[in-house]
Amino acid sequence: MLHQGSCHCGQIAFEVEGDFNEGLDCNCSMCRRRGGLLAFVPADAFKLKTPESGVSTYNFNTRRLHHHFCSTCGIAPYSEGQGPDGKEMRCINLRCIPTIDLDALKITKWDGASH
Repeated sequence: MLHQGSCHCGQIAFEVEGDFNEGLDCNCSMCRRRGGLLAFVPADAFKLKTPESGVSTYNFNTRRLHHHFCSTCGIAPYSEGQGPDGKEMRCINLRCIPTIDLDALKITKWDGASH
């Protein structure tokens, strides 16, 4: 299924292919503060629909994930990096896709604080 998503103001808009039934709730120092519900997809399942010039990036800790956010509204709709298998992937903040029923998601806790 193809989903449309964005930051709050729309400066960062994207589409992502996937059937999202589960969200990952990470407790690392950033995710705990940001409050996103995450899902990982292959890079080719994600398409940025707006210019990259509207995307700001924050890297921390191992710098393996590039956490992208909007410099206007501050919302962080996606990250990019490599999965454990070395393939390019995207980490989607499911809260940025309005058509997803967040209450229907199975939420899995991830102890990112210990990794």
